[in-house]
Amino acid sequence: MNIFRLTGDLSHLAAIIILLLKIWKTRSCAGISGKSQILFALVFTTRYLDLLTSFISLYNTTMKVIYIGCAYATVYLIYTKFKATYDGNHDTFRVEFLVVPVGGLAFLVNHDFSPLEILWTFSIYLESVAILPQLFMISKTGEAETITTHYLFFLGLYRALYLINWIWRFYLEGFFDMIAIVAGVVQTILYCDFFYLYVTKGESSCSLPTYFLSKFGAKCDAVVSFYSLLLQSPKLLQRVLRVMPHSHRDLFHYAV
Repeated sequence: MNIFRLTGDLSHLAAIIILLLKIWKTRSCAGISGKSQILFALVFTTRYLDLLTSFISLYNTTMKVIYIGCAYATVYLIYTKFKATYDGNHDTFRVEFLVVPVGGLAFLVNHDFSPLEILWTFSIYLESVAILPQLFMISKTGEAETITTHYLFFLGLYRALYLINWIWRFYLEGFFDMIAIVAGVVQTILYCDFFYLYVTKGESSCSLPTYFLSKFGAKCDAVVSFYSLLLQSPKLLQRVLRVMPHSHRDLFHYAV
């Protein structure tokens, strides 16, 4: 394990804990997209099915169980315990526009046509766009609570660190995974403008400038169009399949 992967995992865990503590301490899920949290729960469930078939290490198993447990705990708090505070009027992103394309793409572009591999691939594609309902919700309200911005920052930091981890592993181990890298780049791009605002504006302002809101819509359309294009372009799919390694088993078991 290298330092980038470890700090990436810890950043991911920090984001999840920040969100849970925010909801529990304030007794409110205002400003939180329940749809994004459902997508993340689906991501962890489909990715970590190997918990039922193999044991890699105590660290690996513990992190996976924590991610799954926290994801469903968050969904429970939003839709059951603090349901009265959930802002469903602004959480209106059509998640079927995400799930259907990435589901179809997972069947067509994967490392091995088997149930576990397809579900793992589906989770990778879905994670890259799972934050869109949250960003869409922020774009509708025009603002975000400070604690929510911390949550988004650490989520984006986790993905950026994992990109560095893949570069590190490519140069030192000669290992790469085209599916994970492409999806990771897509996910990181979604956070770029938010990173800039987080660093430059700090905690003093929760209002988002108009240019961010307008650029978000363009990015959202671009991401959905990208996955739809892959799904509808057999020649492009064949090229992707030719450059992908034959197996991602190392990444499948190694990364959480």
